[in-house]
Amino acid sequence: MKYSQIQFSQSHADIDLYQLQELFNLAAFWAKERSIKDWSIAIANSEPVISISDGESLIGFARATSDGIYRATIWDVVIHPDYQGKGLGIKLVETVLTHPRMQVERVYLMTTHQQTFYEKIGFQVNSTTTMVLFNQSNFDAFANGEIHLQESLEA
Repeated sequence: MKYSQIQFSQSHADIDLYQLQELFNLAAFWAKERSIKDWSIAIANSEPVISISDGESLIGFARATSDGIYRATIWDVVIHPDYQGKGLGIKLVETVLTHPRMQVERVYLMTTHQQTFYEKIGFQVNSTTTMVLFNQSNFDAFANGEIHLQESLEA
């Protein structure tokens, strides 16, 4: 591999959404079949967004969201399978972490099978603070008045 061809970018404009979709379909079981439109929205609402290219080919990507002072979350870290195991994933996450928007009290991320990878970078398993709302239909029904407060408290 010629490392002189590999470039890191923080520019949203450098991301080819079709290549991004292809990369995730290939290398990320959790993000298969995301639409180009959805990727566009996610990227527009994220900062930093870091991409890695080898020449014209997108080979890595990560994005984050942050309030700029207290909390940030890293999302969608992926390296093309042909480039894994060469230190690019660590460099990618470190690039995200050094961005000014990421200088916060705590940085969170969610991972299914890569805890050991993230522990090498300094992340710690934290099973006490993570909750998830998988489907917002109940919240939407509450917000639209279809579920009343008393009904929600009884549930």
